[in-house]
Amino acid sequence: MTSGSERMPRILVVEDEPRLAALVRDYLVAGGMQADIVDRGDEVEARVRAQPPDLIVLDLMLPGLDGLSVCRALRRFSDVPILMLTARVEEVDRLIGLEAGADDYVCKPFSPREVVARVKVILRRPRVAVAAAASGLHMDRTAMTASVNGVLLDLTPLEWRLLAVLAASPGRVFSRDQLLDHLHDDQRAISDRAVDSHVKNLRRKLERVLPGEEPIRSIYGVGYRFDGA
Repeated sequence: MTSGSERMPRILVVEDEPRLAALVRDYLVAGGMQADIVDRGDEVEARVRAQPPDLIVLDLMLPGLDGLSVCRALRRFSDVPILMLTARVEEVDRLIGLEAGADDYVCKPFSPREVVARVKVILRRPRVAVAAAASGLHMDRTAMTASVNGVLLDLTPLEWRLLAVLAASPGRVFSRDQLLDHLHDDQRAISDRAVDSHVKNLRRKLERVLPGEEPIRSIYGVGYRFDGA
């Protein structure tokens, strides 16, 4: 049971199909959240600046301004989590959305229960705003960049997210399954072995700026731990 002192997360649903927007809102409310609806893309920025939500459920195809443009505009001043709704299932659209700053995708048609589940998972993720806990590591959520001691790292969006999760909790051991939950909520086209591959690539890039150091350590039989940079 939620205590009276806990604030319900506020979700902004940006969707121009009235019935779908109302359905998603009703399921979010049933899931213990507050939810408001905006039906035009060009109204989102002003709404977010006036009343910042805890998460945005954002449709890709919107009147006034499309979802990707909305996402890019928001990322210039806000790191609010964004769950994109789209009927485009091609991988290129997924990558474009993530590079624009979306946290994850849900493809139409979808179950409203799936949207609620995804929202809850994203809200549980550690948020890395400007600087990570490690003294030498700087992560910019808006630009989705990372640097160590002033040297910019050339990271893919997935590697950035992996580093953000690990660096937000230095000393904590994450299992591969836990990292999978943070990287892709539906675990699409990625396995625990793929996590190992991404960690390997991330380590190699960190080693270029931290020769002889090992900020990400393997914990045999468990997973990975970030010890700082």
